[in-house]
Amino acid sequence: MQSVKVADYLNHRPVTFSASMRIEMAVEKLLQSGQSGGPVLDDNHKVIGFLSEQDCIKKMLEATYQNESHSIVSDVMNKNPVCVHPEDSILQIADKMSNDKPKLYPVCEEDGRLIGVITRAHVLLAFDKHLHDTYESGNRFV
Repeated sequence: MQSVKVADYLNHRPVTFSASMRIEMAVEKLLQSGQSGGPVLDDNHKVIGFLSEQDCIKKMLEATYQNESHSIVSDVMNKNPVCVHPEDSILQIADKMSNDKPKLYPVCEEDGRLIGVITRAHVLLAFDKHLHDTYESGNRFV
């Protein structure tokens, strides 16, 4: 299982945001995508932040109380996103996800450019496939 890499299971076409995007538009993108958050990219596709549903809820709640919203993604995004590398082991990511809060990690090249994202569902799929394959190969020789 250590040989199973993030690159084998990541989503290559995740929802992403620009720092200047209005929060309302970002929320619409999140809702349409079904993702719980997504990376914020600069013009060179480098990850400069991360926007989560929780960030959006806080800002939308505030906007509701004030009856107006002028917020953009850069106002609420996490400016220190945790990225993982495509060659990281699924086991490493699973361990990270079981101890840390993020449900989704941007997968980046060494220079910070986004390749995709890996979610808890992707990690579970990797474990499920591995266990299924192990069971199948074990039963072939019985």
